[in-house]
Amino acid sequence: MNWIYEPWPWYVGGPAIAFIMLLLLIIGKQFGMSSNLRTMCSIGGAEKWSDFFNWDWKAQRWNLVVMFGAAIGGYLSYNFLSTNVVDINDALIPQLEAYGIFSADQTYMPTEIFALESLNLKTISILILGGILVGFGARYAGGCTSGHGISGLSNLQLPSLIAIVGFFIGGLIMVHLFYPLIF
Repeated sequence: MNWIYEPWPWYVGGPAIAFIMLLLLIIGKQFGMSSNLRTMCSIGGAEKWSDFFNWDWKAQRWNLVVMFGAAIGGYLSYNFLSTNVVDINDALIPQLEAYGIFSADQTYMPTEIFALESLNLKTISILILGGILVGFGARYAGGCTSGHGISGLSNLQLPSLIAIVGFFIGGLIMVHLFYPLIF
């Protein structure tokens, strides 16, 4: 069982993703997580307020199963199949401590940000604003990082390559420019 507690090497995960993508291509499906929000809104009757949600959501039921499976798998992995500590580079620890994060090499998620005791108006506002921006960005880009990065790139779609480059540039700008200002 020790093999399941460790991260799997690229030569196992990469071919597994490629195999799944090949199956999806054969059956004519495209993978993506952000499209599930549109599906759930359509199920809830959002087409009454916007034509964007007026579409055949039943054709995307399989993607909802993938989303719920990912959530359940993440829960099981975190609680039962993990040591719950992320190995990070030792050179990063002083930089994180300068931001006030002292638990980065001891927990899966820094408790200074994600613990219930750490929730305050500033943290909740940042989480809500970040969620809105990520949701808007995923919709504006026509998909999320998983949809563009896995499905779009495997289909050799130029818009997905442009979106992935944009995601990386945005992430670098956030980490190096905005994160130090916020925290």
